[in-house]
Amino acid sequence: MQKLPRTFYDRDTNRVARELLGKLLVHQSEGVEQIGKIVEVEAYLGAYDLAAHSAKGLTERTKTMFGPPGFAYVYLIYGLHHCMNVVTEQEGNGAAVLLRAIEPVKNLAGKTNGPGLLCRAMKIDRRRNAHDLLSDNFFIAEPDTAEKFSIVKRPRIGVDYAGHWAKRLLRFYIKDNHFISRR
Repeated sequence: MQKLPRTFYDRDTNRVARELLGKLLVHQSEGVEQIGKIVEVEAYLGAYDLAAHSAKGLTERTKTMFGPPGFAYVYLIYGLHHCMNVVTEQEGNGAAVLLRAIEPVKNLAGKTNGPGLLCRAMKIDRRRNAHDLLSDNFFIAEPDTAEKFSIVKRPRIGVDYAGHWAKRLLRFYIKDNHFISRR
């Protein structure tokens, strides 16, 4: 399992989003290594994307999104659920990829077919916000064996407020995977 380099994240967000599919999210917590295969993501293209948190500008909450690529942007939604994004592109753009669903690979219990569910299953919370994904205890890796699959493109979920941005095909998932959040 080869950890992804910073250069992987420092590219076009759409491309990074699609290429994250099939990669392994690894989190070592309390002496346990948990691994999940990324099967569904959403791209948030930066401050001009009205569905992105960064569209409201640089704030205490969004400063990680505006930071360098290859860091985790973890936030709490509705005061209940943690969600994890991967910061992409150059510093200052405010672009990121939301991890929507993972397929359990190792030491995962509970549902993982939604951004809050995957964070709960992998014990990811705001303590991991601004965490460097090149670290030894929380990272994304290339699997030992690459899998061939088809990618489905759909509109993002829960962003109806974003006008025409709500209809953009920026949600990507592995076709026929049983762990995606919605068909």
